Amino acid sequence: MKKLSPNLTREDGLQTVLEVPIPEEIFTIRSGTSRAWHNMKSWMKPNVESSRSSSLFGDQNTDIQLLLGVVGAPLIPLPITSHNHPITIKSHNIEASMAKYIVKQYVAAVGGESALNWVESMYAMGEVRVGTSEFSGGEECTSKKKMVKVKKVKKKGEVGGFVVWQKKPELWCLELVVSGYKISAGSDGKVAWRQTPWHHSHASRGPPRPLRRLLQGLDPRTTANLFNNSICIGEKTVNNEECFILKLEADSNSLHTRSSSNVEIIRHTLWGYFSQRTGLLVQLEDSHLLKLKTTTSYAIFWETNMESLIQDYKTVDGINIAHAGKTWVTLSRFGEGPEGHSKTRVKEVWKIEEVDFNIKGLSIDCFLPPSDLKKEEEKVVQDCTMPASNTKLPYKIQSASFKINVSKVAAVNVDDSSGTESDDEKDM
Repeated sequence: MKKLSPNLTREDGLQTVLEVPIPEEIFTIRSGTSRAWHNMKSWMKPNVESSRSSSLFGDQNTDIQLLLGVVGAPLIPLPITSHNHPITIKSHNIEASMAKYIVKQYVAAVGGESALNWVESMYAMGEVRVGTSEFSGGEECTSKKKMVKVKKVKKKGEVGGFVVWQKKPELWCLELVVSGYKISAGSDGKVAWRQTPWHHSHASRGPPRPLRRLLQGLDPRTTANLFNNSICIGEKTVNNEECFILKLEADSNSLHTRSSSNVEIIRHTLWGYFSQRTGLLVQLEDSHLLKLKTTTSYAIFWETNMESLIQDYKTVDGINIAHAGKTWVTLSRFGEGPEGHSKTRVKEVWKIEEVDFNIKGLSIDCFLPPSDLKKEEEKVVQDCTMPASNTKLPYKIQSASFKINVSKVAAVNVDDSSGTESDDEKDM
């Protein structure tokens, strides 16, 4: 990972320190040239050529919006407010007692209570590669004699890097850069927020929740505290490992808090797969279902399923941290008849380059939300993550006219954003 950037104004100028390190391949991504300055400038300023290129989703900008909106900074179902929550097995039913015993084994496997209690803050830096692996759309009659179905469209991945800081489960900050587009997200313990290049900052509904990326092997303490309230529902083989399955569901009060007048969160469930051999978390899954109210008699449903394979555990200061993994996200839309059905599959591959604990000087000021953050009580916004204009995702394949509203794709991931639905839902 590169931590210094060539001067984008003068090729012979001094290098600058990057806020988010980027992969080495960015400097040699264009074949036939070794000019790091030219490659870096093209990567950091993608808007110059975006209007000339077209893709499955219309243009490069919309591609990145979809990818970052889905895998950028999703949150887990429930808030966690304590770093040192005791794990007790007694006075629980058999499923809950088994889960707590498995969590105890997990704590021992990642380094033990004393090692986890020693950690007050952490930092991680890594590389990501994200891309849309396939899309399938419902049938739609484009003429009296022709039916069109779009499916299995492969796309090249976009490369980038990220930095994440954490002081407590409710104090965290993420910066992610993919193909020159940066997304920031964080929580100051009172509100969780997100900021993108194409929209102002916005807050999540309900109490702040931890970042899902931290549960992908980076924060064992938060993982243990979260699954301490789960139940054991069985066993399964994952990546040639016999695993126990722990399940956790968001309760009705939490779902109601995250819902709005236009978006109803029907369910949000999390599964953890813990190896029977090592005790470590080897896979994390979650699924949530949204119901979007429209001006028509039909309701639109969005279901998001995320599956993360957690790999390459290495010991850092006595704590086992996962240093690689893959995440598959499936977005399913249904309602309004077969022509309104669609499924998009997104894949992310990540690799951790650096991890450190107990960062000096990491104060509460490092987790403050952006100054332009607009709270729900101050202003109701129309679009939760995408451009304020009524931009759509036209899947430009042959004569297919199937379209998905950008804000609805984003809503699958940021269902708890304090926004309302776009008026152009009527046009769908």
